[in-house]
Amino acid sequence: MSLRRLWCLHVAGLRWLAHVCVLVAIAPARLAAAELMLPAEAEALSQRDTALGVYQLPTGPERADEVPSQAFEGRISRRTWRLPPAGSALEVLVPLRAQLVEQGYEVHLDCAARDCGGFDFRFGIEVVPAPDMMVDISTYHFLSASRGDEAVSLLASPAGGVTFLQIITVQPPEAAAAVTVTKPAALPAVPGPSLVDLAKTLEVRGHVVLTDLEFESGSTRLQEGAFPSLRALAAFLGDNPQYRLLLVGHTDTVGSLQQNIGISERRAQAVKDYLTQRLEADGSRIDVAGAGFLAPIASNLTTEGRLANRRVEAVLLTE
Repeated sequence: MSLRRLWCLHVAGLRWLAHVCVLVAIAPARLAAAELMLPAEAEALSQRDTALGVYQLPTGPERADEVPSQAFEGRISRRTWRLPPAGSALEVLVPLRAQLVEQGYEVHLDCAARDCGGFDFRFGIEVVPAPDMMVDISTYHFLSASRGDEAVSLLASPAGGVTFLQIITVQPPEAAAAVTVTKPAALPAVPGPSLVDLAKTLEVRGHVVLTDLEFESGSTRLQEGAFPSLRALAAFLGDNPQYRLLLVGHTDTVGSLQQNIGISERRAQAVKDYLTQRLEADGSRIDVAGAGFLAPIASNLTTEGRLANRRVEAVLLTE
């Protein structure tokens, strides 16, 4: 009969996760599946499972258009989450890496975007399609590890003002259970795109992407929704009369530059209209501008990149 042991790890200096507990099932002969603990505010986006397949676990950075890999056969689970901004992709992966090492996994590859191989590495590995996983080519971080015939890869990337996390795991066919990822019920949830998060991002970085807004390619219509980011933005303006905001619209590269500048400005205006008409924000302190496709945050060669580039950002100004 297997035993269960609770491993607790204190991670200092990470804003989004200060204490994690890893529940590991320990069998007499071998460790069973590991469990990774995510912060309570992590929002699950997708899960794709393959009962029996082969996963090429990346084991080295891209070289000469190839990504070194090792094949693992078994049950493959692909899952993604969205987290509040964490400062960097590495900050997201540090506590997860510690959990894996604690459970006996050997790390094969641990690299930032440039060291991994940038664009070529990103498109040489398996990534869940957008919008369930978004990857900024310049700021992602990747980690792969194995333990015997078990494998796991982690991919984290800030994109569109939040952080996306992908975890792919492989368990051998005879394993009793797949790797599971849980969130601690006892830890209080951080209130998503809250006033605190938005205000901190604005004051530290000077701008924030309003990630819960969606525009179809070529469209300027803001669809119906609660839009927590806009409610937080209106509250921020109300609490900080010393500041002004510039709403900047952005597009993908479909169409001419002149057309896209017009579209992006109208998108920013649609956001201002929502703030002033529905949330009663002070319109005299909100300006709008359109950048078209001149400031992409992802590649326009992919569907996911174009989706990320269609956005509105709030830029902090002083009175």
